[in-house]
Parts: sequence; C-alpha cells; structure tokens
Amino acid sequence: MGSFFESILSYPTVIYTTLLGVVLVYWLLAMVGLVDFESGGPDLDIDAGSDISLDTHHDVLDGEAASASTLAGYLIAIGLGGVPFSVVVSLLILYSWVISSIAAIWLLQYVPTSVLHFLVGTGVLVGAFLLSLPLAAATVRPLRKLFVAHSAISNASLVGMRCKVLTGTVDEKFGRAEIPNRGVGYHIRVVAETPNKLTRDSVAIIVEYDETTMVYRIQETG
Repeated sequence: MGSFFESILSYPTVIYTTLLGVVLVYWLLAMVGLVDFESGGPDLDIDAGSDISLDTHHDVLDGEAASASTLAGYLIAIGLGGVPFSVVVSLLILYSWVISSIAAIWLLQYVPTSVLHFLVGTGVLVGAFLLSLPLAAATVRPLRKLFVAHSAISNASLVGMRCKVLTGTVDEKFGRAEIPNRGVGYHIRVVAETPNKLTRDSVAIIVEYDETTMVYRIQETG
C-alpha cells in the first residue's frame, strides 16, 4: 500500500493525480449546482440565431465544436465527440492516471538513477495520455445515446413556459434550469433578479430571452 501511494504522489503520476483531484472536485461542485456543467469547455448550448438545438441532459460535442475549439475538433476527429466536453476531459485524465500508476508501480520504481527516472517518467507521462485516447474513445461510444440532440425549437417559443431550477441558486449572472418536454428535460441557461427564493427544484416561469447573451430570464411563479 505504501508503494502505491508513493507511486501516485511522485513524478510523473503526481501530475495526473493532481488533475484527477481537480476533476473530482469539479464534479462534486457540479452535482450540487455550484458550477455550470459546460464551464471550461466549448459552448455548444445555444446559437444566437432564431432557432436553437437543445439536448437531453447537457451540451454535446458535435460538428460545431470543431469551429468553436481546435482542441474539440481534434477530439471529435479521434472519436471523442457526441458527449459533453467535461466528460471527455474527465475520461482522459482518469485513464491517464490509471496507466501512469501501473507504469510507476511496475516499471519506474526499478529505474536506477534520478536522471533516468526523469527521462523514463516523462515518456510514461506522454505515453499514458496517448494510450488514454483510444480507451476514452471506446468508453464514449456507448455513452453517445445518452446525449442525443433534439430537433430545433424557437427561442421565443420558450418564453412563458415553466421550468425547474437545477442549480442551488439563481442570480443575475448564473443559473441552470430544465424545461420538461414529453419526459425529456431541455437544459437552458437562466438568470433572475435578486433577492429571490429560487433554489434547486423550484418552479419558475421564463419571462424573457436575451439574444445577445443567449440567456433566459426567469422569475418565481408566485
């Protein structure tokens, strides 16, 4: 057990261990609604035009991601499209950490000198990431059906509809809400004037859509 912790806290695995810790914190914050799900990734949620394409649960990587982000374009090219960008990054870090940890335990601890350890460790650092790409792509493949895009609907048509708040709070800068539609939830960005009593699972009404910021303004139902 001591060898395991020593391996994951030494170079190069410590880099992936740190990144994995950041990923875990991010998902914990996302679960309680303290961070926006698509933060840090390409924004593929809603276009500024008259029509929008809303997804079942979260923003997805699709053809528009290639123009929005060079990195996202490469990920799509190697089979990592069709799921939220944050899921892709999380899988890459997880697999890289696992591969690097195995290499550290079974290989790096037997490298004799510090200089050679650094050189081999750097090779493991890069190799672990490269090996994680096909593994993540294989994992993404069956997950795509969970993030199926729905047909476009008009932004204006959503005004006046009721929605359920998904985040812990909603203020003038941040919020997420869900619009039920035949058992499928459309997720949208929302803001609201403060102070308000909007919390997770609160029911609100959409009163306005801002085409500039692509955000819906909501208010309490009464």
